[in-house]
Amino acid sequence: MRLVTYRRHVEAAARLGFVEDELVVDVEALGAARGLPLPSTMLGLIDLGPVALEALRSLAGAGAWPVASAIPVEEVRLLAPIPRPRKNIFGIGLNYVEHVEESARTLDTSKDLPKQPIIFSKPPTCVIGPGDAIEHDGAVTQQLDWEVELAVIIGRRAKKVTEADALRHVFGYSVMVDVSARDNRRAGQWIYSKGMDTYAPFGPCIVTPDEVEDPQALDLWLTVNGVEKQLSNTRHMLFKIPTLIADISRGMTLEPGDIIATGTPEGVGAGRNPQEWLHPGDVVECGVEGIGTLRNPVVAV
Repeated sequence: MRLVTYRRHVEAAARLGFVEDELVVDVEALGAARGLPLPSTMLGLIDLGPVALEALRSLAGAGAWPVASAIPVEEVRLLAPIPRPRKNIFGIGLNYVEHVEESARTLDTSKDLPKQPIIFSKPPTCVIGPGDAIEHDGAVTQQLDWEVELAVIIGRRAKKVTEADALRHVFGYSVMVDVSARDNRRAGQWIYSKGMDTYAPFGPCIVTPDEVEDPQALDLWLTVNGVEKQLSNTRHMLFKIPTLIADISRGMTLEPGDIIATGTPEGVGAGRNPQEWLHPGDVVECGVEGIGTLRNPVVAV
């Protein structure tokens, strides 16, 4: 399924839906019409576990949407699938070999491949949705950079899970941009550089694992003002998704709704010669194969 969080109009509450044949079907309304209580939020659905998702799939398979439960997708505003995560996003640094090389040239990171996943975090206030603005504060940064990433959303509590069991804990996959202020790295600590407001465009949907044949075989790309900057495939991850889940859960419990941004390939602005940065008026577009695309303008604040 392609699950979304949407709003019908500016004053309306955010709602949980799924996309089918260019329609957004409201999950709570569909359930009510069919005599099955279903939640109105993405976190609510994740919290109910696999049984609720299977029930929703069964209802969706019946088709014939009840009156007022389905809206053309062009008539709604898509939000970040989880507009306000409960916890910090788990970011993974230097997880593509070529990105390790370009970072070593320009960002003073080690030229050696990491022996373990490099983990940082981005607070919930980073998250914005499709079409929302990435804020550029010129008094804070002159080196605003882009990183397209595959996002993994956890569906089941994971504590000390094995790599063999790790994917059973995945609720779904999405797209995220790890926006970074490269001139705000502080003594090797990345959270301020990567954790400012609006620095995690996220969406446009969460795709459940049954629709992703192999999460390690997905093209991902990013353009700035229509010019290609990043193009790669998730097969090039240094640490694959099961390894990331197993490694994080060894010391930190992953809970339903947690998000892992799995790292970016080469082509970031800091790695270019000459270096390139985002400026007000720029437009960042990116996507992951089979999941969707994001488009976010950069605005001055």
